[in-house]
Amino acid sequence: MSVDLDITGGVARVTINRPERMNAVDLATAARLEAIWQQIEGDPSVRCVVLSGAGEKAFSAGADMKSGDKAKSGVQYWADGNPMGFGGITFRDTLKVPVIARVNGFALGGGMEMVLGADIVIAADHARFGLTEARVGRLPLDGGMVLLQRLIPRNIAAGMMLTGRMVTAAEMARYGLINAVVPAPELDAEVDRWIADITACAPLSLRAIKAMMRRTAQMSAREAAGARLPELIEALNSEDQHEGVAAFNEKRAPVWKGR
Repeated sequence: MSVDLDITGGVARVTINRPERMNAVDLATAARLEAIWQQIEGDPSVRCVVLSGAGEKAFSAGADMKSGDKAKSGVQYWADGNPMGFGGITFRDTLKVPVIARVNGFALGGGMEMVLGADIVIAADHARFGLTEARVGRLPLDGGMVLLQRLIPRNIAAGMMLTGRMVTAAEMARYGLINAVVPAPELDAEVDRWIADITACAPLSLRAIKAMMRRTAQMSAREAAGARLPELIEALNSEDQHEGVAAFNEKRAPVWKGR
């Protein structure tokens, strides 16, 4: 399999397993990723997703330009583009649980676009990030051009895309894209700490928060505050909201039911 999936303890670990190709994504890998996202969306036991690449060199180098897949022109690729973005994750709004990008190396082109689709980004200190498409006569069509300037300062995003330069994990953290940067041997432990904190929270609260952040970002603050999203209403009407308060008052850990 070009992508591995392990679901244990409510955590879905999705690993692009093509280290010999720097975890680049060809058509078969893209199809496998789409099938995995749909499987996760249909599994109510999943509380959190961790997306990573196999090995220690690359998270993903983006589209596999050396694959045997029939090449499309730029216009064809743009016209036929996946509405969910690169790897089916950059713009995905049907995946309701938090997604952690575990960046273990190069995140370039489409790999960077998959990082932009995550909710939390944890990177090894040797990781490098870039939207390098202009260097090969292409464009960051699958989310990079529109998302990067919304997530980091505009001129920093322009500098990255207009030069194709790679940027260090420390720099990306300074620009606000990365939540934590750690030495490579500590990457999994750091990811596990974030998972523990996520899974300690009420599942419906997290779904409502993610939905509100993703769907109201372009609204005014007043409009966003008044948005009556289904996830928000479900969380406000849930049994878990009462359980959380009861557990706090009784000085015990809450037992979430997800309803």
